[in-house]
Amino acid sequence: MKIKTVSRSSDTYVPVRNTQESSLPRNLNPALHPFERAREYTKALTATKMERMFAQPFVGQLGDGHRDGVYSIARNFSTTNQVATGSADGIIKYWDMTSRKEAISFKAHYGLVSGLCVTPNTSHMLSCGDDKTIKLWSVNTDDFDGSQTDQELYSKKGSGLTKTFLGEHSFKGIDHHNDEGLFVTGGASIQLWDMNRSKHISNLSWGADNISTVKFNRTETNIIASAGSDNSIVLYDVRTNSPIQKVVTSLRTNAIAWNPMEAFNFASGCEDHNAYLWDMRRLDRSLNVYKDHVAAVMDVDFSPTGEELVTGSYDKTIRIYRAREGHSRDIYHTKRMQHVFCVKFTTDSRYILSGSDDSNVRLWRSNASDRASIKSSRQRAKLEYDAALKERFKHMPEIRRISRHRHVPIVVKKAGEIKRVETDALKKRQDNARKHSKPGSKPFQSEREKHIRGTAIKE
Repeated sequence: MKIKTVSRSSDTYVPVRNTQESSLPRNLNPALHPFERAREYTKALTATKMERMFAQPFVGQLGDGHRDGVYSIARNFSTTNQVATGSADGIIKYWDMTSRKEAISFKAHYGLVSGLCVTPNTSHMLSCGDDKTIKLWSVNTDDFDGSQTDQELYSKKGSGLTKTFLGEHSFKGIDHHNDEGLFVTGGASIQLWDMNRSKHISNLSWGADNISTVKFNRTETNIIASAGSDNSIVLYDVRTNSPIQKVVTSLRTNAIAWNPMEAFNFASGCEDHNAYLWDMRRLDRSLNVYKDHVAAVMDVDFSPTGEELVTGSYDKTIRIYRAREGHSRDIYHTKRMQHVFCVKFTTDSRYILSGSDDSNVRLWRSNASDRASIKSSRQRAKLEYDAALKERFKHMPEIRRISRHRHVPIVVKKAGEIKRVETDALKKRQDNARKHSKPGSKPFQSEREKHIRGTAIKE
C-alpha cells in the first residue's frame, strides 16, 4: 500500500522573520476553535476594565487663566494649537496650546466680552462687548513686543488694535463669514457688517427682543442661525439679506453649533436641560434630543468630524455625545470647576477646551483613555483589536455596566434622581389621561416635538 504525503516548507511562502521562528498560516475554521468566543469575551472584558482604569480626561489648564469668569472661546481654524478666550472683565487672551501659555493679552472692552471669533485665513480676531464696540485685533507677534501695558494695548492702534466699529447697542454674539469679509453680530438686533465699512450694511432682525447668539454655517456659508430671547431660532440668508424661517421652542436657546460635515444640521443648547439636533430644511421636529444634564445647557460644539458634540452646562459638568445617540458617552467634572459657559473642540478633535465661572480655561482629552504619545505599529494594532472586541461585545451586561459607569458629583446625582422621578410621574399621568380619554382627543407627542411651540416661514 502506497501513501502519498504532502510536504511544504514554510520558507517558500512565508518570509522568515529570523532564524529562530517562522510564521505558519492559521486555520480560521470555527470548528477547530471552540473556545474562541469565550477567550475573546475575556479579552474584551479586560480591555474595557483597562480603558476605565486609564481614563484620565483632564490634561491641565491654560496658563494662569483669567481674573474673572470665561464666557467665550474662539478657535483659529488655520492651526491646531492656537485659541482665544474672553472673560467678564474685558480681557482677551490668545493662547499657545503647545506650551499652554498665553501669547497675547488685550484689555479689549469695558465690561463683559460677549462675543469672540478668529477670522479665517488671517491673523486677526474680532471681539464685541457690552461697551457698544466691535474691535479687530491683530494676533501677529510682529505687531507688538509684549512690553506694553494694558492701557497702551487698548489705546494704541499699532499694538494689536487694528480697527474699531461703533454700534448703537451692546452686542451679544459675533461670527465671521468663512470666505468673504463679512461678519454678523447679535444684540438688540442682528446686523451684518462689512470689514471695510464702519457701519453695518443690513439689519436682518425678524421680531426678536434680543439676539443672544449668531453663527455662520461653515459649509453653506451664506446661511446664518440665531437664537433670541423670545425662545426662537431663526435662519437667515445673506444673499437676499432676509430671514428664511423660524421655530419657537418652549424655553430659551443659549447656544447654536453647525455640523461641519452635514451642512443642513445644527445643534442647539436649551434652558430645559437638553440639547437638540435640527435639520434646517424641516424645523417642525428635532432630529435628536441629547439628555442627561440637570441644569441649563450653556454651550454646545461639534467635533470637526461631525460625529460627536460636547455640551457645557450650568450644572458644572461637560458631557460628550455621539451625534446619533441621546445619552452622553462621557461626563467630565472637577471639584473646583464652576458653571461652564463655553466649550470647544480643538481643530484636530482630540481635545476639548472649557471656560467656566471660576476663571480657568481647562484642557480635556476627548477620549479619556487616549494618550498623545507616539505608538508603535504593534501598539496601534493592539488598540484597534481591543476596540473591535469592545464593539463586538458592547451589549454584554458586564461590559455594558463597566463601560457606562461614571462617578458624578453628589449634587448632580441627586438632581438627576429627582428629575427622573418627576419625568416618570409626568409620563405616567399623561399615559393615564390618554388611556381614559376619547380616542384621538389626547394624541401622543414625541420628545422631539413636544418642546416646539410653532414654526413660521418668511414669504
